[in-house]
Amino acid sequence: MNTRESILAAVLKNQPPASPLPDISAFKGSRQDVVDNYQAVFTSIGGIVHVVNSFAEINDRIRANFDPTKRIITTLPAMAGYVELMSATADPRTFDDVELAVIDAQLAVAENGAVWLPEQHMGQRIIPYICQHLAVVVPAEIIVPTLHEAYAQIGAGDYGFAAFIGGPSKTADIEQALVMGAHGPITMTVFILV
Repeated sequence: MNTRESILAAVLKNQPPASPLPDISAFKGSRQDVVDNYQAVFTSIGGIVHVVNSFAEINDRIRANFDPTKRIITTLPAMAGYVELMSATADPRTFDDVELAVIDAQLAVAENGAVWLPEQHMGQRIIPYICQHLAVVVPAEIIVPTLHEAYAQIGAGDYGFAAFIGGPSKTADIEQALVMGAHGPITMTVFILV
């Protein structure tokens, strides 16, 4: 047995006894007012929230708040009549001129305003990071109160690539001056579909 193996054997022999994981049920949040809580937190971190009833209303809000002459893409078939339906097989370099990307989330977290975006919802990994403005459609029923509950739902799923995104891109690293859109979208809008 060489030195490395003897050290690892000694560490293995001197492990503490196993103990059960702590009970985290105290971290479960209330579903009451979860939409209002999400809206309050998300706006406090620089995001914009619209509570809507239909994709037609989302389209109206997009037309009112974004330049329709610039490139607007979506991964949502329900939006295809309003904006360009993105092809998941397109060359990622063709998305360098995207003004607004409209995608949907797998879930949203009221506690911190984040949305969970697996690659399948992004269309392509680059989309939520390269666009100038990001809009995410969140059905009200997928909003969970806490991050603990989000992780319980996500579980050990096989996502390939996924990310929690909470609000527009911002940094204040240099001289504590807040810069929006430093390394991602300048704005992030969430459409809560009720």
